[in-house]
Amino acid sequence: MRNPIFLLIGLILISTVGAAPPENLRDQNLVAWCIVPFDSQDRSPAERAEMVRRLGLRRVAYDWREKHVPTFEEEIRQYRKHGIEYFAFWGMHEHAFDLFKKYDLHPQIWMMLAQPTGATQAEKVRQAAEQLLPMVEQAKTAGCKFGIYNHGGWSGEPENMVAICEFLRKHHEADHVGIVYNLHHGHQHVPQFREVLQQMKPYLACLNLNGMTKDGEKRGQKILPLGEGELDVSLMKTIAESGYDGPIGIIGHTQDDVEQRLQDNLDGLHWILPQLEGEPAGPKPTLRTHERN
Repeated sequence: MRNPIFLLIGLILISTVGAAPPENLRDQNLVAWCIVPFDSQDRSPAERAEMVRRLGLRRVAYDWREKHVPTFEEEIRQYRKHGIEYFAFWGMHEHAFDLFKKYDLHPQIWMMLAQPTGATQAEKVRQAAEQLLPMVEQAKTAGCKFGIYNHGGWSGEPENMVAICEFLRKHHEADHVGIVYNLHHGHQHVPQFREVLQQMKPYLACLNLNGMTKDGEKRGQKILPLGEGELDVSLMKTIAESGYDGPIGIIGHTQDDVEQRLQDNLDGLHWILPQLEGEPAGPKPTLRTHERN
């Protein structure tokens, strides 16, 4: 028979500590996104890797500008040195693919779609898919998943991204193609987010979080720290209830000191998570990169 004292201690610990967050919402499994050209400190690869490690993060989706091309390889080396996963790469660059081969890396490749000009929905889907096909095939050859990235317009609508995934999988054996969905590019989808998420879920390669408020983009609040939008807790509950257990990202993107912005997002996420278990909201965290109204 189990000792009742040990059982009592266990119950006390559970009630005190609370349930552990889902695997994909633990700090070490989150993906840091928009942290290279959006960093006011313009960190070097070594400084960026040290920053990510210091924050308790272990995965980076790498965005870049032309000036970063000469340091592509050093970025890879620094991530390896600090135990950080090179999770995704923004866009296409031959030098990057050469380095992926050299270092046996297979990151997700994230690409925005061009806006198709077809007269019908079927023509638009086919045109968009076929424009992507050379890049889709290059990613497949490199052993990389390919993520269609929502960025507004027709090409950022979930039903269109799903249709393109289905077209590529059906007609071009492209089962490695999926969707990268960013909440900060999806303000218009919030009222139907539960349905939108279920529609995308079979194809979802990464879901990037953002603080969300009603009509945020129209009101100049497109990007907020997590926890600062009145919709954040309900949206996170929807994500948890959906059963989605794939990669989740937090973003910089605001030209602040990106370490402070990521920390604001982590603090906001930590504030939200207990509420998903029915606990009352505690005090809001102190912000570093945003002023509350």
